[in-house]
Amino acid sequence: MTKLTRLALRQLEPGQHLTAGGIRFDRLGNGDGRFTVELMVDRVRIHRVVGLESAGVTLTQAEQLIVQLRADARRERFSLPAGRKVARGFSAAADQYLARLQASGGRNLDKKRQHFEQHLQPFLGDKPLSRIAAFDLQRYVKQRQGAGIAAGTINRELATLSHLLHRALEWGWIERAVKVPRLREDNRRLIYLTQEQIDRLLDAARADTCWAIYPFVMIGLHTAMRLMEILAMRWEHVDLARRVIHIPHAKAGARDQPMTRELADYLAGLRAMMAGAVWLFPGEGSVSGHRIAIEKPFRRVVKAAGLNPREVTRHTLRHTAITHLVQAGVDLPTVQRISGHKTLAMVARYSHQSGEHIGAAMDRLSERVTQELRRA
Repeated sequence: MTKLTRLALRQLEPGQHLTAGGIRFDRLGNGDGRFTVELMVDRVRIHRVVGLESAGVTLTQAEQLIVQLRADARRERFSLPAGRKVARGFSAAADQYLARLQASGGRNLDKKRQHFEQHLQPFLGDKPLSRIAAFDLQRYVKQRQGAGIAAGTINRELATLSHLLHRALEWGWIERAVKVPRLREDNRRLIYLTQEQIDRLLDAARADTCWAIYPFVMIGLHTAMRLMEILAMRWEHVDLARRVIHIPHAKAGARDQPMTRELADYLAGLRAMMAGAVWLFPGEGSVSGHRIAIEKPFRRVVKAAGLNPREVTRHTLRHTAITHLVQAGVDLPTVQRISGHKTLAMVARYSHQSGEHIGAAMDRLSERVTQELRRA
């Protein structure tokens, strides 16, 4: 085998190359020479273009880069727990993180699992946890924004990643963690559906090929439940006589969710059709046992209903139910009891969605004040 020497490099004809010790040298068509580094370090393939001869790059510099890369790998191994020989890959770390949270009673596991399985793990793959850089997160954000995903949704996914990285620091998996960015969210306007739009959405859901989308929309509109609260529903937690749904792992703690009479009647028929089922939305192949995503069919029925899928998201069902409660004149503490919000201030945002119910309230005030003035 020809050695990688300066003499051997000079003797190469255009189009020829030599490879040795992880260094590759290509003699280009214009006579210039290009150095690249190709090697495996801790099961990760590294490819680096060192540079061109015409730019002053030498064989010595390529050899020095090889030494540096291998030294970096050794330093990383020295900081690993005893007995561990390679850096922990992101996908494996995410699985272990979820397992630890489940064993310790961690919250929002279904949502975190969805973030990892559907988005973060496919994107970051087996990249070593300690080598995740700001550039990787910038590319992730750009990809999600390119898919039309709202800033709030991306922030929830990044929050899951941030929690994993902070726990990884606590558990000694890594020595330092990259700072996870947060996107600016536009919370000035909460989108909600009018009655006519609700009817169109329900008609489109009823006609869709996905059987689960209609009950999902029905439950969202008739309870104001969150996405994963709906998808994780078990039949044993549905009390049709009392018209409540027990949610053991809600965002603000376990609660009993009230439902409308119309939804109770609908669920009674659905229960008869699904006799013996554990989950309302069973998921084939899902680790949790239930469905963890319904984004594609939801976007499909939103379009079929003539609505904008960039504005009308799955969370819009919750906004719609709460807004209509407020506009119907239901007092805010009662709305908070139904919606499961932590604070009354969070519910108060919905009181600004329409001026009609406020105007009606002021008319009632005017009537009472006028009556008092007349009596005086």
